[in-house]
Amino acid sequence: MSTVKTMRVISQDVLGGPEVLRTVEVERPAPRPNEVLVRVRAAGVNPTDWKHRQHGGFLGEPPFTLGWDVSGVVEAVGIGVARFRPGDEVFGMLPYPFGHGSHAEYVTGPARAFAHKPASIDHTQAGALPLVSLTAWQALVETADLREGQRVLIHAAAGGVGHVAVQIAKARGAHVIGTASAGKHDFLRSIGVDEPVDYRETDFADVVKDADVVLDTLGEDTSVRSLRVLRPGGIVVSILPVGSDEFPREAERLGVRAVRMLVDASHSGMRAVAELVEAGKLRPTIERTFPLAEAARAHALGDTGRTTGKLVLLAD
Repeated sequence: MSTVKTMRVISQDVLGGPEVLRTVEVERPAPRPNEVLVRVRAAGVNPTDWKHRQHGGFLGEPPFTLGWDVSGVVEAVGIGVARFRPGDEVFGMLPYPFGHGSHAEYVTGPARAFAHKPASIDHTQAGALPLVSLTAWQALVETADLREGQRVLIHAAAGGVGHVAVQIAKARGAHVIGTASAGKHDFLRSIGVDEPVDYRETDFADVVKDADVVLDTLGEDTSVRSLRVLRPGGIVVSILPVGSDEFPREAERLGVRAVRMLVDASHSGMRAVAELVEAGKLRPTIERTFPLAEAARAHALGDTGRTTGKLVLLAD
């Protein structure tokens, strides 16, 4: 085990823009029972990071260190951990929302939150996957039970969750409709979208019919309007956990299902993701990488809302 006693983390003392993020040195944690200490090699940056940075969200007032995605190497294991040992390459998502802290050189987390990193991808790719792939897997597979031959509409299909959800849906044998601006349609087709829809020029509710599943990554009125493109008995899964009571009421009126969900840390989910990666059916698209110390630049790019795929911090 390393004799290093401190580590760099990206912290903030106030809510606000990317400029509130700063690099600080803190004591390196030790793993508690059933936890692993991971030396972070790469950590994805997700919309939930820049939203929490600005508004506090579930975490309330700072100080805090953001980040839920992790890919790295096990440095030490706590009492009772049988699944991993020092030197293992792992990837996973820290328990959402209160297990945050991966935008750092080291992080501890429950062993159950991790899986062995697929050998076919590097840490940068693996660090991009956990939160978005677990979100997509839990929404499409565990909640909606998406099956071969079904029709699925994925909103913001070129985004972090969206582009992974497309690949998971295709691996399930579904027919995929995806919304994005026209400039991203070639990208959508390259990852398997069967019917791209330009949301700037076309109202999806006018062109999508008889969908079995809708993955709503946008919320607000998109949730309610998505219910109207479903076949009877279909389901909209929204990954935005709060919203109008009209969503469940309209679903009941139409004879369809409306579900809101939050992603949850899961060893079995990470193993399912790893299997898709090893089978060549899932790869993240990475818009850009940044050194850990330049986290503010990553957040500034994320704030534009125009990225394709993922942003990743590199801790090496």
